[in-house]
Amino acid sequence: MTTADRMKRTQDDSETREFGFETRAIHAGHRPDPTTGASAPPIYQTAGFVFEDTESAAAYFNLQEYGNIYSRIMNPTVAAFEERIANLEGGAGAVAFASGMAAQMATFYTLVQPGDHLVASQAVYGGTVTQLKHTLAKLSVDVTLVDPDDLSAWEAAIRPNTRACFGETIGNPGGNILDIAAVASVAHDHGIPLIVDNTFASPALCRPIEWGADIVLHSATKYIDGHGTSIGGVTIDSGAFNWSNGRFPAVAEPSAEYHGLAFHETFGVYGYLMKLRAETLRDLGAALSPFNAFLYTLGLETLPVRMERHVRNAMGVASFLEGHPMVERVRYAGLESSPYHALAQRYLPQGAGAVFAFDLKGGRTNGRAFIEALRLWSHLANVGDTKSLVIHPASTTHRQLNDEELASTGVAPGTIRLSVGHETLDDLIWDLENGLRAAQATQEKTQAAAHAANTTEPTEPTQVTL
Repeated sequence: MTTADRMKRTQDDSETREFGFETRAIHAGHRPDPTTGASAPPIYQTAGFVFEDTESAAAYFNLQEYGNIYSRIMNPTVAAFEERIANLEGGAGAVAFASGMAAQMATFYTLVQPGDHLVASQAVYGGTVTQLKHTLAKLSVDVTLVDPDDLSAWEAAIRPNTRACFGETIGNPGGNILDIAAVASVAHDHGIPLIVDNTFASPALCRPIEWGADIVLHSATKYIDGHGTSIGGVTIDSGAFNWSNGRFPAVAEPSAEYHGLAFHETFGVYGYLMKLRAETLRDLGAALSPFNAFLYTLGLETLPVRMERHVRNAMGVASFLEGHPMVERVRYAGLESSPYHALAQRYLPQGAGAVFAFDLKGGRTNGRAFIEALRLWSHLANVGDTKSLVIHPASTTHRQLNDEELASTGVAPGTIRLSVGHETLDDLIWDLENGLRAAQATQEKTQAAAHAANTTEPTEPTQVTL
């Protein structure tokens, strides 16, 4: 076969070939700029776009044609990121936002009306619990939090006015692995979608849509960015859910904002996404900046390689901690001792992520000593960085929760959350040993002080004179 024949065959096959994940992480959603030949997506740092003519402008605003109007609604750089992440997650499309919490709130907001109800896992990020229980309550939306491991609890919590089930692929910080297919089946039996936050896994390790999820969320700030530089979020829709089944008037019924336009009927598989973009993003205004979208597109190119290193280091760290006498338990599904190991093998066969928690003996006091003794591990409120990160959830990320809520999310006084980065594994373990020695020394001092307080000097018997 000549070189010309091979080239022709490659061109013919490219129309039907299913490219691998790594290839799509680099190439999906963008072609070299036709004007300049730039291989990276240009940063379209502009607020608005000049219309071709008055008819085109009117068509864009009426949603009769698809085009750029204003960067609060859409932008070419942001669009390149949206297309790439949707491709990697196996979705019909995506809408990006200024943060992960904004993406999550917009996703719920687009589905619900006052008086509606959601069912959610209780083993989720503390900020998410607050958003579900308090922010949505201001919209008269009720939320029931359930044990994500109990399928009967999901089933029992669903009401006639329930609009979605929600959970995290890997719970934060308890490490629960959601049985996506099983929960999706429960949701679909009741005609409602399953929404999954896939931040801790990333599409490199798990793609929830392949297991029945209908909408996938990400805090792009985490593994998609990979370097802790930019805040952003994204919502991906599978395009498979029937929004016209009678339970979703917010999506299916005619919109007064667009002169009676019915989004699902008009746009089909893109109906929910169009509603999310044209109304929710437009009105709430939490738009992703073009520059951050550019960084996220670059981040996706290295995501598969980075996740390999993340999970390899995470397994090494978890194995070390599991055998240490100052550690009560390690909540990492990659360990055979984890109750979630079988689910991790099913949904995360390439690794159970690199964010997990462990419970330190001695509670808050020892936890403070442990963190303050670390040198390599950065003490900050983020995950998914190339740098290794550590935090005490009960006093930071989950601080808004009461004791009962903390217990339900798997947060104990001595719980420490780790985000394992790319440093040399031996160096990470060396630093953890420093922290654990400091915690042990603090515990010994505390025990010695308690012993001294409980010990009294013997006294001479009192002489009694009759």
